[in-house]
Amino acid sequence: MSIYLVRHGSDDEGYRGGWSQRGLNTEGYRQSERLGIYLNENKQLYNIHRVVSSDLPRALDTAGEIAAKLSLTVEPSRDWRETNNGVIAGMPNEIVDERYPGLYFAGLRMDEPYPGGESPLEFYTRIKNTFAKWCREQEGQLHRENVLVVTHGGVINVVYHLVRGLEWTNLSKAFPSSYTSVHKIEHSIGKWEIQLAYQGAE
Repeated sequence: MSIYLVRHGSDDEGYRGGWSQRGLNTEGYRQSERLGIYLNENKQLYNIHRVVSSDLPRALDTAGEIAAKLSLTVEPSRDWRETNNGVIAGMPNEIVDERYPGLYFAGLRMDEPYPGGESPLEFYTRIKNTFAKWCREQEGQLHRENVLVVTHGGVINVVYHLVRGLEWTNLSKAFPSSYTSVHKIEHSIGKWEIQLAYQGAE
């Protein structure tokens, strides 16, 4: 039984992400379609039964392209969202720099929230609880299913730290996760392991 975490396809990097309601750009759609084709061509290797997605548009767009190739439906989930960056979500970078100079995730204290959003600690705790819940559910299944979860780079980074028993802060070095990369999480010999399964976009 495996969980595959997929980072969404590319979006417009001229805007702040987080809980942005902006979707994929053209290349993001093409990346997602290519991943869907790859997964369909390698069905025996991945054997995916369900597609779950963060309910933010860029993740749902990605999941929709993948699910269409696998003849599956998408199950939206608020739990797998990126950091809630509050009032700056989806705002052009230039405007953020003017109105909130120096406001970046790495510049926050762990207990300091974005204006109208989450603190790094609240984000970490949310993802930790979400991942723990999923692990319990998967371990408890009689007929275990392989699940593909489309989410975000920040979420995948936290999960790497959790699985490998590493301390995480908003200053921690990030594990690489390219657009549409696939990260395989597997329960083996009483513990969870994670590794890159598909490189994704360059």
